[in-house]
Amino acid sequence: MPEPDQSPTVLTVILNWRTAEMTLRSVDAADIAMQGIAGGIVVVDNDSGDGSFERMSEALRDRPRIRVVQSGRNGGFGAGNNVGIRLGLPGGERPDYVYILNSDAFPAPDAIRLLLDYLETHPKVGLAGSYIHGTDGAPHATCFRFPSAASEFEAAALTGPVSRLLAKRTVRMELPEASGPVDWLAGASLMIRETVVQSVGTFDERFFLYFEETDLCRRAAEAGWPTHFVRESRVEHIGSVSTGMKDWTRVPGYWFDSRWLYFRKAGGRGRAISVTLAYLAGAMILQARRVIQPRVTGGRPRFLRDLAGHAMRQVFVSK
Repeated sequence: MPEPDQSPTVLTVILNWRTAEMTLRSVDAADIAMQGIAGGIVVVDNDSGDGSFERMSEALRDRPRIRVVQSGRNGGFGAGNNVGIRLGLPGGERPDYVYILNSDAFPAPDAIRLLLDYLETHPKVGLAGSYIHGTDGAPHATCFRFPSAASEFEAAALTGPVSRLLAKRTVRMELPEASGPVDWLAGASLMIRETVVQSVGTFDERFFLYFEETDLCRRAAEAGWPTHFVRESRVEHIGSVSTGMKDWTRVPGYWFDSRWLYFRKAGGRGRAISVTLAYLAGAMILQARRVIQPRVTGGRPRFLRDLAGHAMRQVFVSK
C-alpha cells in the first residue's frame, strides 16, 4: 500500500441551498466514505439567506477536513460547485480528483473509494458516477445518451412505433448491468479527474440549473475523456429537494434557457432550432393520438407554448 502522502487525493464538493439539516446528513455520509482517502470536503452554501451557512459552520467547526464556505450569490448548480472546485484542498493544493455530491445524496461507506479505484485502474476514463437509488432502494434513472433531434422527436411523440424505432436514440438508457461507458451521468454523485478539469474546465456557469453535467460530459468526451457508470458504487438519493422539480406546475424559464444553451453549444443556433422543431413535430403526433385516444395525457400545462415561445425569442430577439 502506498503511503498516505502518495495516495491520490479527492476533493468532495457538496452544494447547499436552504437544506442545511439534510446537507449535514450528506456531509456525515461523505465523511465516512472519505475515511482512508487523502483529501477533504468543502460545503458551499449557495447564498441561501436562511441561516444555513451559520448553522452548518457551527455544526462542522471542529472537523478540520471539512470547510464551509459562502458562495456570495446563487448562481445555480454549476456556479456553486465551481466555488468549491476552485478552492481546492484545505491547503490550497489541487486534488487528483473532484467528487461532486448532491446535498440530498448519501454515499455508502465504500461508494467514494469505489469511484476512485475505478478511475485509478481506468486511466483513460475522465468521469465516473454511481448507481443511484431512492430511499426505498429502487434505482433512479441516471445513465443517459446525449440528446439529439431524434431523442427530442421520440420524447414528444410518446407513441409505440416511434419509440420502438428510436429505442437506441432515447436520452434515458436502461440501467447497465455492469460498469462501463455511458454518454453522461446525473451529477448527484460524479467523480471528475483533475486532468479533465484542467483540460475542459469546470461547469459552464451560464447554465443556472439542468444540462450542466450533460454539457460537461460532452465537452470531456470531445476531448477524449469518456464517462463511465460504476455499478458497485451505491448512493442513496432523495431527489429534487432543492429544485422542487416534482412540484412544478409549469416548467420554469431557466430550464428552457439551459436546454437552448446546450444545443447551441453542441451544434450552433441551427441545431438548437432543428431539435426544437423535431420536438414540436413529435408533439403533433401525440396531439393526433390524443384525438383518437382521449385518455392519453399531453404533458405539463403550457409546455409546448412555452417551448415554442422561448425558441422564437432566441431566434428573433436574442443576439
